[in-house]
Amino acid sequence: MNDTPPTTANVQAVLNEHPFSRFQWIIFTLCFCIVLLDGFDTAAIGYIAPSLMAEWGIAKSALGPVLSAALFGLAGGALCAGPLADRFGRKAVLVASVLVFALACLASGYSHSLEHLTVWRFITGLGLGAAMPNAVTLMSEYCPDKRRAMITNAMFCGFPLGAAFGGFLAAWMIPHFGWRSVLYLGGIAPLLLLVLLVLLLPESVRYMVARGAAPQRIGQVLARIAGPAVANIQQFVLTEHKPVAQGQRGIGVVLSRSYWIGSVMLWVAYFMGLVIFYALINWMPVLFKEGGLDPKTATLVAALFPLGGVGAIAFGWLMDRFEANRIIAIGYALTAAAIWWIGQVAGNLGWLVVAVFAAGTIMNTAQSSLPALAAAFYPTEGRATGVAWMMAIGRFGGIAGSFLVAALAARELSFSQIFTVLAVPGLIAMAALLVKQIAAPKAAPPAAAPIAS
Repeated sequence: MNDTPPTTANVQAVLNEHPFSRFQWIIFTLCFCIVLLDGFDTAAIGYIAPSLMAEWGIAKSALGPVLSAALFGLAGGALCAGPLADRFGRKAVLVASVLVFALACLASGYSHSLEHLTVWRFITGLGLGAAMPNAVTLMSEYCPDKRRAMITNAMFCGFPLGAAFGGFLAAWMIPHFGWRSVLYLGGIAPLLLLVLLVLLLPESVRYMVARGAAPQRIGQVLARIAGPAVANIQQFVLTEHKPVAQGQRGIGVVLSRSYWIGSVMLWVAYFMGLVIFYALINWMPVLFKEGGLDPKTATLVAALFPLGGVGAIAFGWLMDRFEANRIIAIGYALTAAAIWWIGQVAGNLGWLVVAVFAAGTIMNTAQSSLPALAAAFYPTEGRATGVAWMMAIGRFGGIAGSFLVAALAARELSFSQIFTVLAVPGLIAMAALLVKQIAAPKAAPPAAAPIAS
């Protein structure tokens, strides 16, 4: 029997043919923690908003800039980070972005005016916006094909869990330590994570092959998944099943003839989902308080909304087996119905709790599934940019959502009317995904990019 290892190997075939290893679980855990802290820091400002209003004597209408500052930063960070990651690598951009949002969140806790807090929230957003899409991209590039959506969705569940965890922590921390303690925690925790990222997180093997890294370097990483024999392979190839022109990368792939319709539909769907998410995560504590709940109860009920994102694991399982666009489109249709329902049960605390949790489960499940959908849609040379630009353009939906509720409240719409308006973006997102399904590029014959020794 010949035990001589082959001289050529396809990196995706190696990932597909071997069990999900301890090394891949380490990557999953690190990326999950990045996204968890991203969710915590992103949602923190909404949870401390009532305390800000009380301590600084701020009117509700004045909260718009500080609530949306991080969202502008999120958009800018993602727009820049995707092309940078496709050029310089996923790990380098991840490490830099986590450092930025850790230091900025920590500094925001020392703010003594609304203007200073707004500036630091913008800088925090730059780091957050760069971190999340690259964590999604890196994780997806270490997944076997048949489990990619489920594993990526499970990792992305860290975002809504982090946002919900922030709500529960804020409800406990603010009465005991003040609202600044939430921001201090949001800065210290990622600094601790940063050490582990530098020491343990690898570069994407698919990226290394696409960019011509030495076979020895690729083999050393794959050996931790498939065993030491892989380290001796002299040539690695990368198979792409989606069409991509020779030499194209980054935004050139995303806006190419084969991908531009699907790209725009992903942007629309993510935009509309974040209109809903940020309108509710930023304003629910205030709206519920005005609806008659005490501040602590309002915060706890609002925290149930992002907690429901764990349903994305089930959607990932469905996406790996059925038409992924249609699965998420159904999720957004159900989201529209659930958001409308919240507005109908405002006077009953028991039903309000059920409605908020149900709406959060459905909405966050659909929204959390879109990064995995985008990662599967694009080839390696444009994946980081494709995922990042979807998230970046979607962030403007978060900005719109934050100002939308303020505008609706200024027009003195009722509680139920506000939630009826917020249900409409769910229907638009559903339609966008159905259009994307129709316009998706057909699979191309496998094209291998070899790396010779």
